[in-house]
Amino acid sequence: MNDDDTTGGPGRLILLTTSHRVAPGQLSWPAWQTLRGADRVLCADPRHPQLPFLREAGVTVEVAAPTGRELAEATAGGRTVVYLPAGGGEGDPAVTGELARLGGSGRVAMPDLELLPGSYDLPGARLLDLVQVMDRIRAECPWSSLRTHEDLAKYGIEEMYELVEAIEDGDREAVREELGDVLLQVVFHAVIAEGHPEEPFGIDDVAAGLVAKLVHRHPHIFGDEVAETPEQVRANWVRLKGVEKARDSVADGVPLASPALALAAKLAGRAREAGLPQPVTPPAPLYDDETALGDHLLAEAAAAQSAGIDPEAALRHAARRYRAAIREAETEPGAAARARTSAAGRDGAEG
Repeated sequence: MNDDDTTGGPGRLILLTTSHRVAPGQLSWPAWQTLRGADRVLCADPRHPQLPFLREAGVTVEVAAPTGRELAEATAGGRTVVYLPAGGGEGDPAVTGELARLGGSGRVAMPDLELLPGSYDLPGARLLDLVQVMDRIRAECPWSSLRTHEDLAKYGIEEMYELVEAIEDGDREAVREELGDVLLQVVFHAVIAEGHPEEPFGIDDVAAGLVAKLVHRHPHIFGDEVAETPEQVRANWVRLKGVEKARDSVADGVPLASPALALAAKLAGRAREAGLPQPVTPPAPLYDDETALGDHLLAEAAAAQSAGIDPEAALRHAARRYRAAIREAETEPGAAARARTSAAGRDGAEG
């Protein structure tokens, strides 16, 4: 078609968007067809990652930054014009805004406008942005560049507590935000781990390990086993986890950094299921009502504080003593076998 031919009305203007999260050159088939059949292809960015691949494929690309009016005029004579905005997937707000104003004015013969995504983000693609942002922060931020795993440990605990609070409050917006804060801790720790002088690993290693674990523990999905009920799924999980962990004690796998009350309850539950002794306590009322038990614990905490005793520390120390007692009890004849059976992944939701 002759570029000087202005007979006929306006043709087609196609805005071709691409995602920087997809490898350059990986365009959809409709995008390639449109590019090869267009009368003109314009690109506003001389460093656009698609340019080398388009030229290699024989597509002539003009590097230019036209206005919206110039793009509309370029379609005169029924031409098809493809425009690659500099913003890639984000588009070019200045150009699209001008085209919208021209079309709304009613004074300009507008071409048929089409938005053609040349590549789409896959699910999880924004995680790539997160990794890139975190890499840059780690490299350039005076505070973040000096952080260690030990520095961040307390923040991970705090963020999980805030997430639990948001869930309990039923605040969907807060849940989304707090999930992001928890995810930040994972990515931050991973970028720190990449700098370890002897045993480095990164976010891809973390994700690969998790994928392998999930696939292995779901043989009813990724293998030949059958599990049609939640109970069967849990049984498979416990069995496979027991083989992986090869734990010798029911106390193994209970994190001592847990809050004291959760730590005590977890140890007591593990010991009870293994037939090991329960904590020895003075006679106390049995509570079958959550409110009554909560009031009792609150009163105990208040009394301890009034007496100058840290109730959290007191219970944690007691839990550690109980943990030692469990291990001692497991050395008694017949206890070892019970402990190994019970220790094999007692809680299916644990890692």
